[in-house]
Amino acid sequence: MNYRNLGRTGLKVSEICLGTMQWGWTADEAASNAVMDAFVDAGGNFIDTADVYSSWAPNNPGGVSEEVIGRWMKDRGQRGQIVVATKVRGRMWEGPNGEGLSRVHILKACEDSLRRLQTDYIDLYQTHWYDADTPIEETMEALDTLVRQGKVRYVGCSNYPAWRLMEALWASDKRSLVRYDSIQPHYNLVNRAEFERELADVCVTYGIGVIPYSPLAGGFLTGKYAKETDTNSARAEGIKRRYFNGAGWRTLDAVKVVANETGSTPTAIALAWLLAQPGMTAPIIGANTVDQLQASLAASGLNLSAEQVATLSKASAWQDEDDD
Repeated sequence: MNYRNLGRTGLKVSEICLGTMQWGWTADEAASNAVMDAFVDAGGNFIDTADVYSSWAPNNPGGVSEEVIGRWMKDRGQRGQIVVATKVRGRMWEGPNGEGLSRVHILKACEDSLRRLQTDYIDLYQTHWYDADTPIEETMEALDTLVRQGKVRYVGCSNYPAWRLMEALWASDKRSLVRYDSIQPHYNLVNRAEFERELADVCVTYGIGVIPYSPLAGGFLTGKYAKETDTNSARAEGIKRRYFNGAGWRTLDAVKVVANETGSTPTAIALAWLLAQPGMTAPIIGANTVDQLQASLAASGLNLSAEQVATLSKASAWQDEDDD
């Protein structure tokens, strides 16, 4: 496993981040523990979760993923070796302050996450998506309080547009507050414009570590779907609507060509392309089984040639309508 700095910070994290949205949802605790054990055995140290995971599942109130990770860290004695990233923003209790990025919500939500994770500090505390009802100064001041208290080491954001990220950086600079050192965007070979149009330059310019989620486009870039695939599930139907088109198949064909050239898999190639992009810290991969995990870990240390990166970038190129 290779390691990278989290943005401009000195914190070293594995260049593959293990996402745990599925803990307590599509992966039970035994399966979750097996995947985390294998991840650490392979040299991984970066694990991402959120307080709301996975509140949409039946009989899941949220916080279950954090609880699974907390029990695993305590049982394995791994806390000091793991960089734990979690998130705040979603609804976690009833009432008007049960969600959002107000000082009230952030401070209580952090205490709840610490309890579920069975730890006294969070390595990377991230705002899950922005809150239009709360001034960015209030959010950053609350995060600054947590860092000064020693309960949080670094702070990041997720799903922020470029203007909101710049607003946050400006507020931190103006008021001498902790600043965002990372961002989680939706970014992959078949979903590039959303990040590259504005956010990419901001991240490179200001040293914001990029931790993209959905790097395999819901499984499309693994090559498991074919044009004639029968989409008999809501998830598969969503993949079909988004990616079963000329641009999607053209990109996947290029991924398969490079996979054949390198003797690798489409999964590893899609992740390796991300790792070759400027400012990249670590894509977040999800795995319900150890086999799925191993397929993604193969991307670490897989160095694509400049020509191979160019081939993938050309096949997946996007264009603004104004450029037509």
